[in-house]
Amino acid sequence: MREDSVDGGQDERNGARVTLAQVAAQAGVSLSTVSKVLNGRPDVSAPTRSRVEELLEEHGYRRPAPTPPEAPLIEIVFHELDSTWSMELIRGVQNVAKAHGMSVVLTETGTRHSPGADWVEGVLRRRPLGVVLVFSTLPDELKKKLWSRAIPFVIVDPAGDPEPDVPSVGSANWSGGLCATRHLLDLGHRRIAVITGPEDMLCSLARLDGFRSALGMAGLEADPELVRFGDFHVSSGHEHALDLLRRADRPTAVFAGSDLQALGVLEAARVLGLQVPRDLSVVGYDDIPLAQWSSPALTTVDQPLEQMAEEAARMLLRLRRSEQAEARIELGTRLVVRGSTAPPAGTEGEGAGVAAPAEALD
Repeated sequence: MREDSVDGGQDERNGARVTLAQVAAQAGVSLSTVSKVLNGRPDVSAPTRSRVEELLEEHGYRRPAPTPPEAPLIEIVFHELDSTWSMELIRGVQNVAKAHGMSVVLTETGTRHSPGADWVEGVLRRRPLGVVLVFSTLPDELKKKLWSRAIPFVIVDPAGDPEPDVPSVGSANWSGGLCATRHLLDLGHRRIAVITGPEDMLCSLARLDGFRSALGMAGLEADPELVRFGDFHVSSGHEHALDLLRRADRPTAVFAGSDLQALGVLEAARVLGLQVPRDLSVVGYDDIPLAQWSSPALTTVDQPLEQMAEEAARMLLRLRRSEQAEARIELGTRLVVRGSTAPPAGTEGEGAGVAAPAEALD
C-alpha cells in the first residue's frame, strides 16, 4: 500500500505547509503511526487514531488523492429512496458512470437538509472517486473531512440552494412556478390554489414565488387561504386538496409542487365526485414517468432530473481531474401540457385562453 509523503499538505488556516512529522510530534506518536492512520490501516488504537485525525483536520491537511480502486465508484447519497424522482437521479448518475467504466453505490442517510453525521466515516472507508449528494447543503465539518481526503462532491439540488463554495446542480424553480400558473391563467382560471413543498425548503418557496408573480402580472393577488405547504408526497396533496375542494368557494384549479402531490389532488377530486379537467384543472411538477399514465394524463412542469444528475456526475469527474468546474449549474424547466387542464366550466365559449404548448424556460 502506498505511504503518504512525509512532506504532507497545506495548513489552510495560514497557508503554511504542515509535515506529517510535525503532526506525529504533536500527537506524541511515530511517523509510521500517522502514515497508518492516513492509509486506513486497522492496527492503530481508536484513541490514537482519533487524536491524529483531529490534528490533521485542525491543520486542514489535504491528503493526496487515493489510488483508484479496482472498481471505481461514484457514491450517490439520499435522505430517502422511496421517492419516485430518486430513480431519475440514480439513472442520470449511472449513465455517466457506465460511460466511464465506473460503478454506482447508493446510500440513504440523514434528513432532507444534510446527511447523517456518521455517514462520512463510511465514505472515508469506501474512498469513492467522488460523491453526489441529494441534499440542500453539507455541514462544514463534513466538507472539511471530504476535502482533507481529496474526495470531491457535488450537490444535486432539487431541494434548496447550497452555499457558494459547494458545487451544485439545480433547476429554475421560480420559472417553473411562473410557467405552470400562467398556463392556468391563460385557460381562464382566476381562483387557483397552490400546494407546494415544505416551508423551509427554498425550492418550495421559489415555486410559490413564481406562482405569486404570475398572478401579480395578471393583476391578481394570491388568496392566503388557497396557499398550502405540504411535503411533496401523495398524502399531503390528497389531504390539502380535500380541504380546499370542500370549500363553498373552492378553487377551479390547483398547482401542485410535485407530481406526487398532484396525484393526491386527482384522488381527492375523484373521492368528492369532481371530474378533471371539467370541474378542476391540475398541474404537477417534475414530470416523473407516472405523470403520463395518470387518469387523466397530468399536465406538469418538466424538471430534468436525469439531466441534472448527469451534469452533477460530469462536474464530479472534472473536479476529480482537478479541472475548473462551475460553482453552480441551473437547468431550465418546461411545461408539458396533457389532459388534466382545461378552461373552467362555463367559460369554454367565452374567449378563455388557449393552452400553451410545451415551452422551454431558462
